[in-house]
Amino acid sequence: MAEVDLSAGTVEYLDTGGEGPVVVLLHGVAMDGSLWRNVVAPLRSQFRCVVPTLPLGGHRRPMKPDADLSIAGVARLVAEFLDRLDLHDVTLVMSDWGGAQALVSEGRDERIGRLVITSCEAFDNFPPGVPGSNLFTSAKLPGGINFAFKLLKWKPMRRLPMTWGWMSKRPVPHEVMNAWFEPLWTSKEIRRDLRKYVLGVPPKSELLDWAEKLRDFDRPALVVWAAEDKVMPPEHGRKLAELLPKGRLVEIEDSYTLIPEDQPEQLSAHIRAFLLTGEAASS
Repeated sequence: MAEVDLSAGTVEYLDTGGEGPVVVLLHGVAMDGSLWRNVVAPLRSQFRCVVPTLPLGGHRRPMKPDADLSIAGVARLVAEFLDRLDLHDVTLVMSDWGGAQALVSEGRDERIGRLVITSCEAFDNFPPGVPGSNLFTSAKLPGGINFAFKLLKWKPMRRLPMTWGWMSKRPVPHEVMNAWFEPLWTSKEIRRDLRKYVLGVPPKSELLDWAEKLRDFDRPALVVWAAEDKVMPPEHGRKLAELLPKGRLVEIEDSYTLIPEDQPEQLSAHIRAFLLTGEAASS
């Protein structure tokens, strides 16, 4: 893992290198860049894949105590990351976490050449669904984040709808989830960072404005949504594709929110086709 010092703190990232088009892939809460392991593997021979671990709870290096870790603050950190690595004409791919939509709303998308939006937070679905509401409630209680994630040491808890059961149809390997949760189990500073993020949700009007501003994104965009998603409503994917002037929509069957876990082969094929031809892969 490489690392870069940003205004909020040190961010670790994977960079496969190479001269191909740059693809930056973003993960969601209480995960790290390993979410993309089965998507990066088939893409890395043709594309330079850059996968930061965002300060969303799965990061190993705590951020500075005064860091802005609101949703918009983390989005600005993504923009700073692209600047520091001097990445141009980036294909920005988001899963679960929808905060990168704020980059378009704030006009910080000049380094983004294409968007790939897979099932993620959108419109006013912040925090998303039952798992998000449960996490938000935990964050408001003293010690709630610590208690909630300690429960996830007990493996059966991970498949409940209120935790991770509706995030992927296929169980994420326990060794992967253990690595995601380890920082939250062992570091009060990481729990502090996650709590700041979870409670940093802007008003509904601002969230809806982020989506509305996607009408101004005049570059190619691909929306890939899980047809059976129970956390991110499928109609949100359709609405996002309609808002984006050059949007395309693909719905993937037999998957919940975490398409990189449930259908990585299909997702990587769609991303590859989109970068090479401007269209999604044929069914």
